[in-house]
Amino acid sequence: MAASSQDSRNDNSGQSVQDRLIDVAEDLFCRHGFNETSVRDIAAAADCNVASVNYYFGGKDSLYLEIWRRRLVQMRESRLSGIEKVMSAGGQPSLEDLLRSHAVSFFEPLIEGDRQCKFISLMAREMIDPHLPREMFVTEMVIPVMTAMSKALITICPWLNEASARVVILLVVGQLIHTVCARELFEGSGSTELPQLKLDDLVDHIVKFSAGGIRAYGNQSGA
Repeated sequence: MAASSQDSRNDNSGQSVQDRLIDVAEDLFCRHGFNETSVRDIAAAADCNVASVNYYFGGKDSLYLEIWRRRLVQMRESRLSGIEKVMSAGGQPSLEDLLRSHAVSFFEPLIEGDRQCKFISLMAREMIDPHLPREMFVTEMVIPVMTAMSKALITICPWLNEASARVVILLVVGQLIHTVCARELFEGSGSTELPQLKLDDLVDHIVKFSAGGIRAYGNQSGA
């Protein structure tokens, strides 16, 4: 069934039907999860007929994939751009600057105070109840970013080899993921006994902790 002619027009803001469906679907998936969000829910929220989801995306599964594909492109390009900026700034690039750039570019797309639905909610749901192809994260995010970050780390810290640089990256990313999840959990608890996790402070701590650990490799090797 084809989408109606009304669906094919842009809305008053000039947003296309495809973009409108993606935006409202992401919001609904964040709030309710993949299984609890129906095509009818998405179409109603986007002010489209039900056939529009199939017409433009081929179904709910493909729409979900498109949401993630766009997000992964944004996150990947942000991280790669941050690495390139540090390494091409002139002079000797700083380990702290590289780590800070990576942390900031990691946090920014996941925590969005100006949106009703934080993307981290969707990421958390996907980790618990996966619906994406396993290789999607690896090919579209992990390998490109790890390759660029590893090269940058070895340039700044020549005592690291490729294997140790990749392990270091995994450990840094582990801190970032855990911190984002903890911040989300703590904010939702309402407890006054838990630490107040401000992003700027978190970045400072992660950079200091990670830089110290990376330099310890050099101390062990006599660098």
